[in-house]
Amino acid sequence: MKNKALRDKIVESLTSILPIALIVVVLALTFTPVDTGTFVLFLFGVVLLIVGMGCFTLGADMSMLVIGEKIGSAITKTKKIWLIALISFVIGIIVTVAEPDLQILARQVPSVNNYLLILTVAVGVGIFLMIAMLRILFHIRLSFLLVGFYAFAFVLAVFVDPSFWAVSFDAGGVTTGPMTVPFIISLGVGVASLRAGKGQDDSFGLVSLASVGPIIAVLLLGIIFKIHDVPYTVDPILPPQGTRSVLSLYLHGFVDYIKEVSIAVAPIFAFFLLFQIITRSFRKRQLVRILMGFLYTFLGLVLFLAGANVGFMPVGRAIGEGLAKLWGGWLLIPVGMLIGYFVVAAEPAVHVLNKQVERMSAGAISASAMKKALCLGVCVSLGLAMTRILTGINIMWILIPGYLIALGLTFLTPPVFTGIAFDSGGVASGAMVSSFVLPMAIGACNVLSPAAIMTQAFGCVAFVALTPLISIQLLGIGYRLKTRRIKRNFLAVEERILEYEVD
Repeated sequence: MKNKALRDKIVESLTSILPIALIVVVLALTFTPVDTGTFVLFLFGVVLLIVGMGCFTLGADMSMLVIGEKIGSAITKTKKIWLIALISFVIGIIVTVAEPDLQILARQVPSVNNYLLILTVAVGVGIFLMIAMLRILFHIRLSFLLVGFYAFAFVLAVFVDPSFWAVSFDAGGVTTGPMTVPFIISLGVGVASLRAGKGQDDSFGLVSLASVGPIIAVLLLGIIFKIHDVPYTVDPILPPQGTRSVLSLYLHGFVDYIKEVSIAVAPIFAFFLLFQIITRSFRKRQLVRILMGFLYTFLGLVLFLAGANVGFMPVGRAIGEGLAKLWGGWLLIPVGMLIGYFVVAAEPAVHVLNKQVERMSAGAISASAMKKALCLGVCVSLGLAMTRILTGINIMWILIPGYLIALGLTFLTPPVFTGIAFDSGGVASGAMVSSFVLPMAIGACNVLSPAAIMTQAFGCVAFVALTPLISIQLLGIGYRLKTRRIKRNFLAVEERILEYEVD
């Protein structure tokens, strides 16, 4: 049974990753030729991504989602506000400190100590996850909190050096990655399941508030640190020489990511064991299944991160540099949009969110509709990111109008879609965006305007986190109009039947 489930997950991941892989192959064979060693790295990376995503999504289904829901419902049953707040804060820090996407971003930010940046973001997530949990318990409308906190973030940005803006909003996107999303989403589902009536509306929204925390926390950090004082240096791409070199790079990658993923999984596993010892919530058979799920999650993340960082990062840089040298770099926009449409389907956390949305809505909001709306949103976002690299537009000229539209739509769309939309923004900007799209933007900026990498290349993650807020809420408005039309037609048919019976 497990073999069939794993096979199905791998086939699903194959259909997700194959389009982006084919785009890269076509680019490498036509407009942006890359050296043989880098291309071989990429091909190995594709295989690892497919197998890794399959293992991860199966593991998340078997362990993370189950544990999160159980913890959420258990702590809510205690009705102790202080305990719920404390556990939420601790969980927020635990799942964020070891988030692989955050570590990728932290390594690329000069002038700020990596551990300080990671800790700052983790505390931000912890505080805002606590706020998100209390919101559900006190029945506070999500849109009011989002408007207030984003307004505060933009006001705070006035006092921060502009060179820190892009990194701050990028931090909000990368925080909610493959380790964080399954746990936090299921935690919200577990808490909301104990509420009568509007539980479904509150099932989503934890990820969205958890994404605001890092933005505000890093902006506060930006008041102290001035990253423009340290120039951003791009190391030259050193292609592997021969198959032995390729093997060596991947072996080193496996060692590094086994360590990273061990650090990522260990706190969550320890928290689960402590929870089980105290509550005895899971029976023996369930425990075995959860342990197997942890194993699949661990193996899947190691393979996925090795494939993304060792295989995709160099080819992303090479493609970005190659496109920037053609026709003044304007080919970056259509290629970026094409990559954006398909790259979101290769994010592991996106599959987790889409499945959870379909399950919680009893199929009313299908995973395929969610996927299409996300793909269109990210397509637009990467078009904007590449346009900004070419034109040098200030990031706030896009973020401020974008968030005004997104926050305005929260008062027009059904409440459940507000939570889903803002969760989607954090989920879409995951490992593939950090390890492929961001290096591509850095490569392009390194050719067109090397001195502006921190202000122009960074920010593409922030755009990826922005546009789904609009596209998913528009999907929600369309869903509302469709259901109203169906209801009107049903009532009209019912009236005709009554008239006929009277006659």
